[in-house]
Amino acid sequence: MRTTFMAKPNEVERKWYIIDATGKTLGRLASEAASLIRGKHKPQFTPHVDTGDFVVVINAEKIHLTGKKLQNKMYYRHSMYPGGLKVTSAADVLNSAKSERVVESAIHGMLPKNRLGDKMKLKLKVYAGSEHPHQAQNPEVYELRG
Repeated sequence: MRTTFMAKPNEVERKWYIIDATGKTLGRLASEAASLIRGKHKPQFTPHVDTGDFVVVINAEKIHLTGKKLQNKMYYRHSMYPGGLKVTSAADVLNSAKSERVVESAIHGMLPKNRLGDKMKLKLKVYAGSEHPHQAQNPEVYELRG
């Protein structure tokens, strides 16, 4: 009788990948990064176990948005006070000091919306420039498909 393989959390081997976002399309980069973070590229992928790897995205300020998304795509946040809705366009976010929020929110939106997804979000590191403090982890350069 055969049994289905189930990965154990303590047996998962984690790698570090680095993705350069310069000139890459936001959605295509986000979907591949989310797949790496979830571990869907591994043969031992198990949906209810975090089998994914760490992903470092650099040059997030140089991401490419197609069409009119720079003007039409909006980011919303609320202060939880009456009338406290703040609306910011993608162009304003990319030109601000927190330009990495565009990439973070796109990747977070592709991860599960539960406690496991919250743990997976911690494995994403996004930096606006090309400098990052993760050289000690020896990250591999990941080339996006297509």
